[in-house]
Parts: sequence; C-alpha cells; structure tokens
Amino acid sequence: MNRSLCRKIIILFSLTFLSAFNLPPDKITVYLIGDSTMSIKQKRYYPETGWGMPFAHFFDSSVTVDNRAMNGRSTSSFIAENRWQPVAEELREGDYVFIQFGHNDAVKTKKSYTPEAEFRANLIRFISETRAKKAHPILLTPVARRQFDAAGKVVGTHGVYSEAVREVAQAQGVPLIDLDREGQALVQEFGVENSKLLFLHLAPGRHPNYPEGIADNTHFSELGARKVAQRVLANIETLKLDLADRILKPSVK
Repeated sequence: MNRSLCRKIIILFSLTFLSAFNLPPDKITVYLIGDSTMSIKQKRYYPETGWGMPFAHFFDSSVTVDNRAMNGRSTSSFIAENRWQPVAEELREGDYVFIQFGHNDAVKTKKSYTPEAEFRANLIRFISETRAKKAHPILLTPVARRQFDAAGKVVGTHGVYSEAVREVAQAQGVPLIDLDREGQALVQEFGVENSKLLFLHLAPGRHPNYPEGIADNTHFSELGARKVAQRVLANIETLKLDLADRILKPSVK
C-alpha cells in the first residue's frame, strides 16, 4: 500500500471516528440589559424577583447568563452611566443581548425619562453595536404591569414605548419578544385577585423585609418572575433561535 493511499485511509477513519461523537458546543454569553423587572435583586428586597434571575438557570453549561439590568434604568441612563459600553466591548461572536427597556424611559417625572425619538435611537445603537461584534440582539417590549379596568380587563400602560420597540424590531429585522402583550395575557389569565400572586403583594407582618406590607403592581414575586421567564423561553423556541438548542430539557424517568 503506497504512502498516499495510507494517509487518505487514516484521514477518512479519523473523520468517521469524530463524527460519531457530539463535540461540546462553543460557550456563549447571554447578556440581559434592562430595568428592575429583569434585574438581580439584593436580599433586602426579597421576595421581589427580576425575571432574569430564574431565566439564568434554564440553560446548559455552554451558556453563561450575564444579567446587567439595573433598577430604575432607561435606555438613556444605561448609556450615560457607562453600563452599555462594557457589554459592547465584551461581546463575542455568537453571544446574545436581550434588550428590555421602556418602563423608566416613559415616565416624564423621572431623570431617566427618554423622549420617544431618543428611545428609538438608543435601541438602534444597541442593535448595531451588537451586530458589529457578530452577536445577536433580541428586543423585548416592556413587560406588563398589573392594572385592570372596572370590568376586570387588563389595561396596557406602555402603549407608545411598546409600539416603538415593535416598530424598531421590524425595521431592523430583529427578533421580538412582546412581553407587554404576553404579560397582559398572563395577568388576565390569573384574574383580578389571583394576579396579585405574580407581583409583590404582601400583607402586613408577612415578610421581615416589608413589615408594613406592600402592594406593588410592577415588580414580580418569585412566581411571577418564573412565569415571565418561561414566556421568554417559549419565545426563544418559537422564534427558532439557535439559543433554543441550549435550553435544558426536562429529564424523563
């Protein structure tokens, strides 16, 4: 057998051997940028829970979820405080950036207020700088609050800013997860009274962090955060993102 033929056989055998095994996937980072509804909470705020907290535990070991969301931040304050630039610099090819703002951008009485035109421009900046690193931007509308009308129907509170996110997503060709509409559907499903379980509603004396009780229709309980995280995961699969292949599958015994 000549040397050339022998080399070809060895190469063919090696390729066949390697193809019989699933090589471990490349490691990626999923960055979360946004506001308090997504952020990691300090213990003094428990049981308040950002949906990014349970979300981090639904992926296999090839995924690191880096939650940079911060309470009270808008697109403009997130940029002004130099919170976005470190993310943009650390991004690597194949990473993801989940972008969820609007809660604080829309409130004119807050320092973080961002006019709609600037809000759109900031979203486009996040998108373009993410794509420049060959990473994947994902836009999310601001997640719904718990608010009902007199007839017990959920009322939206993010109209203009949610629509701006939808329009930017369509114009830029970015995958969209509509947490405003899906959040409203979730709250409606639970109903006027039971939906309190999704949010930070505590009677006086029920928790040492809130001895006088609390009725917060914006921030989530542990249950609410997990339900929203599950909605995000379902969208990842529906949108057929490559990230879906890294979601942990329930074991069957």
